[in-house]
Amino acid sequence: MLYQPELIGGHVALDLLNTVSWRLEPSRTVDRIATPEALATWCAAVGLSGDSTPERVASVRGTLYDVLVPIARRTGPGDPRELQVLLTRALGRATPAGVRPLDWVGADLVDELVLAGGRLLEREDLGRLRECQDDGCGWLFLDRSKNGSRRWCSSGDCGNRARAKRHYERVRAGRES
Repeated sequence: MLYQPELIGGHVALDLLNTVSWRLEPSRTVDRIATPEALATWCAAVGLSGDSTPERVASVRGTLYDVLVPIARRTGPGDPRELQVLLTRALGRATPAGVRPLDWVGADLVDELVLAGGRLLEREDLGRLRECQDDGCGWLFLDRSKNGSRRWCSSGDCGNRARAKRHYERVRAGRES
């Protein structure tokens, strides 16, 4: 079956993190960019190009996840030291894309993804960074809803599963009483 990326994060760096499905359930975890073909499909979907290996991109993904997930969980900031090394390297090879606002184009795909992570941390309201409330999902997204009440990565996927589970539990509790 052809991989169709789900771009629900609200930012390319979050969409990169969300290329791991069922991150919180190790027996179900799937890396959606584990092959060069899948990585190329994802890159095309997010409007990036460049040549890199899935392993290098996965390494950046892991670094960004380690920094961002504590922010989403409201447990404090993650350790930025590894990301700082990657950002310093990427900026050293980048070329200016614009001055107002100051922006950079990475030398390769990995640098572009690292720079995207830096832009997320620098420019976005991280008070709106959320983790899907499905127990096994683990996807991150920017909650851009007006009242900041988005709970799931996808209302039609994780949201439906949660509602069905609550319904089943209510029906079961009614039978037992």
